[in-house]
Amino acid sequence: MLNRDDFRHRFGRNAVIGMVHVDALPGAPRYAGSMQAVIDAALRDARALREGGCDAMAFENFGDRPFFKDHVPAETVAALTRVIVAITAEVALPFGVNVLRNDAASAIGIAAATGAAFIRVNIHTGTMLTDQGIIEGRAAETLRKRAAIAPEVLLFADHMVKHAVPVVALDEIQVAKDLRYRGLADGIIVSGAETGAEPDRAGFAALRAALPDAPILIGSGLTEANAGAFADADGAIVGTSIKIDGRVEAPVDPDRVARLVAAFKRAV
Repeated sequence: MLNRDDFRHRFGRNAVIGMVHVDALPGAPRYAGSMQAVIDAALRDARALREGGCDAMAFENFGDRPFFKDHVPAETVAALTRVIVAITAEVALPFGVNVLRNDAASAIGIAAATGAAFIRVNIHTGTMLTDQGIIEGRAAETLRKRAAIAPEVLLFADHMVKHAVPVVALDEIQVAKDLRYRGLADGIIVSGAETGAEPDRAGFAALRAALPDAPILIGSGLTEANAGAFADADGAIVGTSIKIDGRVEAPVDPDRVARLVAAFKRAV
């Protein structure tokens, strides 16, 4: 598993991973009929992330709402792979992939084909009640598939993922320890209740104390204003706050990226 020093060596201190929220892909209800338009929009955002100083970027099929629970169709895998190949040919940043809602197997396949540095898995261990229904983690299958086809790809896993609640009362710190030490997650992601929402600050501090060796990333809600409160995170995955006017559906604003990057790195 990755430790904090390893993470800093690969991505930098207080690394900022900018989101490329890919528009709806073929087969999704909101697909507009042009793959080239999808690629152009993703390339625009990736260029803005690079211009603003992001250390890495992450791709996800954000426009494909409503999401499949745990297996996306072949056309989604093919289209997302095409987008990633097109963008990374021009924007040379380390990158990762997340296949929503929780298709870790497809993410690993795409990572193996495209040279991704990491995948994100929303529910890697345990069980959560989501807007797609009850989702169970498949850590055993995921890690074996990674070992077989993409052993160098890192696995960043969400702890108490957004847009979800546990099905029973649980000890959140013990769950996080299990995610790290039994689920073998290379990095732990913490977020707020929904896209763009800040994580609970006390909960983050307790998690940091409980997992001193683990890379912890802020998975939603990091802004220029609150960056100092999360200075002890190893990185952040940012999306909403770096868009024009902070609107999740808007294009990435390179000036907002630059200000957030500067604030987060200054917080060290």
